[in-house]
Amino acid sequence: MNMVQATKKARPIVEISGLTKHFGDRPVVKGLDFSILPGESVGLLGPNGAGKTTTIRMLLGLVRPTDGHIRVFDIPLPGHLRKIKQRIGVSPQMDNLDPDLSVLENLLTYASYFGIRRSRARDRARSLLRFFALENRSGEIIEHLSGGQRRRLLLARALINSPDLLILDEPTVGLDPQARHLIWERLGALRRHGTTMLLTSHYMEEVSSLATRVIIIDQGEIIAGGEPGSMVRQMVGMEVLEVSDRPDELKRLAAGLKSCDVELDMTKNRLFIYVKSWCPELEAIALSHRQVIKRPASLEDLFLKLTGRTLRED
Repeated sequence: MNMVQATKKARPIVEISGLTKHFGDRPVVKGLDFSILPGESVGLLGPNGAGKTTTIRMLLGLVRPTDGHIRVFDIPLPGHLRKIKQRIGVSPQMDNLDPDLSVLENLLTYASYFGIRRSRARDRARSLLRFFALENRSGEIIEHLSGGQRRRLLLARALINSPDLLILDEPTVGLDPQARHLIWERLGALRRHGTTMLLTSHYMEEVSSLATRVIIIDQGEIIAGGEPGSMVRQMVGMEVLEVSDRPDELKRLAAGLKSCDVELDMTKNRLFIYVKSWCPELEAIALSHRQVIKRPASLEDLFLKLTGRTLRED
């Protein structure tokens, strides 16, 4: 039996059915259904206020659902929460490292919460510090670390108990490109070695790099899901043209594309052309307008197409 067949027959690590949460009269999560198989890396995406954080908090037992069912490792929540948490690693969005402890002490203290023997915890901690390029910082106190180093330490801490499920909440938020790419490299290595991950992020490049499957939610409901590349090709197209011009000129351009296999999205001064297949009219636009950007379609295009370009409030 090959690995793909084994994964298909394996029991899901996470099973969520009919998951619903109301805060007072306000529905935040509305009947979610999804599962995560061993070895999958799932990106949970949505605009601010879509219900992502509430879903994660219910999965971690921090918020009780209004309705629905959650099973983690084939164990039902909210019962047996302690047993489940022993097998989960969490890298939170908010930095909650202990500022009074050194880098190594942060890991060793966290390991003690899982009942890991001190000698084993020390070996595991040093291995993780090497993996996240922090070995030379093991004796430093937290306030001496850069933002990227603190993020890497949060990830190392999340892995100290060798979890069967790793939950990543905005793992590279606020970091510069160099730090983000280092973390993506390390998380990619974990994914290739079979670590099961649930990721939330507003960096679409991050999700495209790390997720084997994405689930997009909006207003508490799943609106799309699947393998990122396939979803982009099917729902957006091969390429995107961004044309900047006056509104009247953009309307004229849009009218001239009726015979093309494209979809259009227009803002006040910009026309987005999602190209399913190329046509001569598109070539004319690309050659005749100076303010045209032609690029491959991306997960960000899909996300904006499905959820809109209007700014959401938390």
